[in-house]
Amino acid sequence: MSSQPRDPAQSEIHATFEGDPIRCAPGASVAAALIATGKRGWRETRSGASRGLFCGIGVCFDCLVEIDGESGQRSCMVPLKEGMDVRGATGPGGDAEATGSATELDAEGGA
Repeated sequence: MSSQPRDPAQSEIHATFEGDPIRCAPGASVAAALIATGKRGWRETRSGASRGLFCGIGVCFDCLVEIDGESGQRSCMVPLKEGMDVRGATGPGGDAEATGSATELDAEGGA
């Protein structure tokens, strides 16, 4: 049986998103840390539609980010690690327009 740390800060992983601090419990995804800090969209399509977490299982690619300089990372599939530098996606796929996402449909008055 493992023991729980007494200080909650010791049980958190700390990283940054666009230079701002983010944190979460060990094992949580980058997307979970972003959502926990109040971020709902962290990249934009060419049309300016906001994208963030949609499916949460790595299928839709709406949650792409750049992690430690590597673009095209699905934030819902990558556990947050201490000291990660996370940025909104700007490389290949970062400005790609997936169609049919609820985020874009909501923004355009659709479903």
